[in-house]
Amino acid sequence: MKKIQVVIERRTDEAKDVVSLVLRRPDGENLPAFSPGAHIDLFLPNGMTRQYSLIGDCGDCDETDRYEIAVSKAANSRGGSLCVHVALNEGNALEISEPRNNFPLQPGHDTFQFIAGGIGITPILSMIRHCERRGWPWRLLYLARSRAHAAFHGELSAFGPDRVRFHFDDEAGFLFDFAHTSFIVESGVPIYCCGPAPVMKAVEDFALSHPDNPAFFEWFSPPVESGPGGVATGFDIRLQRSGQVLHVPEDRTILDVLEEHGYALPCSCREGMCRTCETGVIDGVPDHRDYVLSGGERAAGRTMMICVSRAKSPMLVLDV
Repeated sequence: MKKIQVVIERRTDEAKDVVSLVLRRPDGENLPAFSPGAHIDLFLPNGMTRQYSLIGDCGDCDETDRYEIAVSKAANSRGGSLCVHVALNEGNALEISEPRNNFPLQPGHDTFQFIAGGIGITPILSMIRHCERRGWPWRLLYLARSRAHAAFHGELSAFGPDRVRFHFDDEAGFLFDFAHTSFIVESGVPIYCCGPAPVMKAVEDFALSHPDNPAFFEWFSPPVESGPGGVATGFDIRLQRSGQVLHVPEDRTILDVLEEHGYALPCSCREGMCRTCETGVIDGVPDHRDYVLSGGERAAGRTMMICVSRAKSPMLVLDV
């Protein structure tokens, strides 16, 4: 994975427990272009790697003299967001990856319903700025614990209540109810949603009962109630380039087994969320357990996330 050297030019407190960082190359050269919904890997000084959505400038992502990200300090942080909040300051040097996009705006639509929960506003804000530049109609439902926790509240409020609806749990006294008659999405309008797992699950349920509204999601973490897929069983993998055959037991992942045999493959989240470990499938039937592949990609079976996905066939031949 190609790494890019950047410096933190500006750090801003955007909301309670939310900071934004503006990143530039030390030499001032442009960074790679990206599209709304894209993210980068941040290689943190504590050795961790975390993914954060890019916030497009003025909705036009070809202005790439800088990147902006926003990071919420998680209450149960495993060290990633806490490191950003405590250890990163203006002037610090960092390494990042090139942008990747698992959450792009799909072609064929020019009207959008956006739903953001908490820090899930970051990819959505990039999409909103993109739509504004092109004159495309959109609406946003923004859910947050409180007004103080709502990042970019000022910018979004300026669009007016006809386009931006806020729901703050502490002021309302309850969580938002997607089944309430006040929440209406016109037939045919796609839904783009990013936020914590409970919000995503509620929007998934809404979309299932509204098949005329295609829904697209950016998951920050897997659903709490269960992981994707069913019972794990063992299987074999053959590595196309060397011909080596390895067994993947029921309690290990493909990535685990490859690492145990000396293969250093790109990986990050190890939860099927980021697409870093995507690997080509030459033969066999994958058992997809990730959260990033499209329905068409799953059906084709030519690629898989080896950190979580398994096999439906006795053997997989991988492009490794």
